[in-house]
Amino acid sequence: MSRHGRGGSEPIVYIDHSSIREDSLDELKAGVQRLVDFIDAREPQLITYGFYIDEGAARMTVVAVHPDSESLERHMEIGSGEFRKLAHLVTLTAIECYGRPSERALEQLREKAAALGDGSAVVSIGRFAGFAHLADVT
Repeated sequence: MSRHGRGGSEPIVYIDHSSIREDSLDELKAGVQRLVDFIDAREPQLITYGFYIDEGAARMTVVAVHPDSESLERHMEIGSGEFRKLAHLVTLTAIECYGRPSERALEQLREKAAALGDGSAVVSIGRFAGFAHLADVT
């Protein structure tokens, strides 16, 4: 069965990329763990939320899968203050959003890009074809 729609009817895959500032890796790792614990306690709807650190390249990638756009909006509201606590440790270089986020969610992503980077790196792409077995994820 195919599901089409706007806003909250399909999952949102969020990916962001950051450069890690020199000599901040240990502080970043501790801050990321605090952030993960904070989000895990407040956002049970999140399907997955992961931080990937390439120490050699001084790069960090964050991947989150939200069940819908409303979850992304809630995440941006709940997490915005916590994200800013890491701002001095990284420079956000890109945000990619796959799915159909609401206009509000896109605005929140632009605000995050401006606060943590240069603000010019938000890309949103709607799904052309595919499916999701979200009920299978536990």
